[in-house]
Amino acid sequence: MKHRHFFVIALLLFPFMLSAQGIDSLYRLADNYTELFTSKYYWGAQNVRAGYRAHLFAYETQTPDGPEYFIIDPVAATQEKAFDRERISIALSKFLNREVDPNNLPVRRLRPEKDSLFFTIDDVDHFMTLSDYTITKCQEQNNYTRPYWGLIDKENAKVNVSSPDGKKEAYISEGNLWVRDIETGERKKLSNDGSPYAYYSSKIYWSPDSRKIVCSKYSPVEYRKLLLISSSPTTQLQPLTEEYEYPKPGDALPVRRPALFMVETGEIVHFDIPNIEQQYYLGNIKWNKNSDFFTFDFNRRGHQQYVIYAGNLSGELRAVVNEECDTFIYYYSLYQYWFENSDEMLWISERDGWRHLYLYDVLSGKVKKQLTKGEWIVKDVVRVDEKKREILFIGCGMDKNEDPYLEKYFLLNIDNGNIVALTPENAHHSVTFSHDYAYMFDSYSRVDLPPTLVVRSVEQGGKVIYKPSLQPDISAVKAAGWQQPEVFSAKGRDGKTDIWGMIVRPSNFDPSKKYPVIEYIYAGPHDSHVPKHFAIEQRYTSALAELGFILVMMDGMGTANRSKAFHDVCWHNIKDAGFPDRIAWIKAAAAKYPEMNIDNMGIYGMSAGGQSTMGALLFHPEFYKVGVSACACHDNRMDKIWWNEQWMGYPIGEHYAASSNMENAHLLEGKLLLIMSDLDNNVDPSSTMQVVKALIKHDKEFDLVMLPGERHTMGGKYGERKRRDFFVKHILNIEPPEWNSKNSNSNK
Repeated sequence: MKHRHFFVIALLLFPFMLSAQGIDSLYRLADNYTELFTSKYYWGAQNVRAGYRAHLFAYETQTPDGPEYFIIDPVAATQEKAFDRERISIALSKFLNREVDPNNLPVRRLRPEKDSLFFTIDDVDHFMTLSDYTITKCQEQNNYTRPYWGLIDKENAKVNVSSPDGKKEAYISEGNLWVRDIETGERKKLSNDGSPYAYYSSKIYWSPDSRKIVCSKYSPVEYRKLLLISSSPTTQLQPLTEEYEYPKPGDALPVRRPALFMVETGEIVHFDIPNIEQQYYLGNIKWNKNSDFFTFDFNRRGHQQYVIYAGNLSGELRAVVNEECDTFIYYYSLYQYWFENSDEMLWISERDGWRHLYLYDVLSGKVKKQLTKGEWIVKDVVRVDEKKREILFIGCGMDKNEDPYLEKYFLLNIDNGNIVALTPENAHHSVTFSHDYAYMFDSYSRVDLPPTLVVRSVEQGGKVIYKPSLQPDISAVKAAGWQQPEVFSAKGRDGKTDIWGMIVRPSNFDPSKKYPVIEYIYAGPHDSHVPKHFAIEQRYTSALAELGFILVMMDGMGTANRSKAFHDVCWHNIKDAGFPDRIAWIKAAAAKYPEMNIDNMGIYGMSAGGQSTMGALLFHPEFYKVGVSACACHDNRMDKIWWNEQWMGYPIGEHYAASSNMENAHLLEGKLLLIMSDLDNNVDPSSTMQVVKALIKHDKEFDLVMLPGERHTMGGKYGERKRRDFFVKHILNIEPPEWNSKNSNSNK
């Protein structure tokens, strides 16, 4: 009994003991995590790229002497430096007319060829001849800028589309389809019913024989606008406004009606497409090689039916694929491959409860055979070799005694169904293929297993043909006190299904002490989210743990890459976020590890993770006590259409309100910090402000941080500080550092 009393007293005094150690020193540990640990991880392979013509691989690595670049030749079985750093720095200094540090070279995206290296400098493509280190800017440039995520694809562009034989070009004028003879200049109007308000699309599809065109009559809608106010622009003193097209759940969508035009006769063939007005998307139009039919995809709104139709020259329509589901079809994960040398098509479906490959007969619309089967998934198809009748794919969960999320590579024979495991090791395989898929550079690892670098032969069934002598080394990291994350699994809500996650401990971890637990959450149904590859610094978690916490992550039900039933938990029910599984997992971990104190449980996340964070406090207040929610889509009616209708469905119903943090704000019991950005063009910032209004209405206590001029963010440096301070104050019960006095001498 005396021992128990001593333990309770020690637990109560823990915050004061920690304060005595100095919270400032722990903040410094967190701030310097990269320097203390990540910088001491040597010889790992980053940014691996293969040559376009040569059997060569290039990668970047960190060495005790600074960054280095290596080239691996799988044929010669050699590993050599890509260049002399001193020599290239001199060449770059002369070429760029500025001093270039050999330990901080500006080259990125290194691609090796036989006698030269290609790379980018400030996103501009260059190449260097290895014989004399002459650097030249490439004539043809790649575009490395990322377009705005929500950009709507315009269908009224001013373009001329040439026929395959090069004799004609088609275009849209005043909403109608025209064809011009390039040699004679003669113009012919093929449609008459178009107008500026219901026009034919500038997406024009010629048949291979240059005698027919498929073009859709397009009925546009006025998209909802996302209006943002830039309160603190960098270009002027006064505020500015921004506007984006931003359709939300329930909004009207445009309608496309494909029509077939006979160019020579002027005949128009129309098609009676079922549920045409209910389309979410109609596109991916393509002709067959004989020019006697074309196909297109039809995604019916609500995402419970996805059809690939074929239309012939007589106006007859038939379904090549008709995928239907009572919950949802995750259309972003669908895959189709049309064989060039046969009337076959590959298709991915979850119709048997797991994500698998099917071989279709295009002409009959029937399944010839199911190519893969079992309680595992085909995550992605890498390549189809029609000549060899082989499919190279990524699979997860085939090996039952392993983490089912680990990515492995397999080769499938289409005709006999034989599957060869190219990467059999119990690990997550990060693979780069040579240009002809003869070789694969494989860096395989787990969260709890440092990487191994090997080169494999695909033709020899994944046999390791070369293992570089310079292998990743974590000895200096471990010597510095780094704690390796732990992979942990426990049963979910049903007592049967394994839930997988990881545990991150601070570098000064002492198993005899108690540590409060914080969960980093992202439960978006579009994927699984717990890291599977090795890293010294796990994003958003490792540095925070240094303040005296144990951090956890796990993938609960409702996320992807498991069975269809596992995924379906999110349907019409985003607020679930896998919490019954998460709570069971955390309790199981705490039962195994007494150092985990879950009495004052914390949670944080961004975007959908921010929605789940606040949802944890609203719907599970008995377990989650302190939360920090950043840039959250708190109400699925306020967010972008494609993400939310995919999981919450259409039409909009009461289930949307049931998952809304705004509608349920009155349930708040714990400590909540909201972080938002005024220029977030991913998630409407008004979603957070509506939550704020509801919290005020219900006289709730909370904290709010507004980040002027920021986009969709976890919070950046300042937001990270506020998140740390919030957890330190409300979980450790320690006052954070006095930042104003500490930063009083900072530059104005």
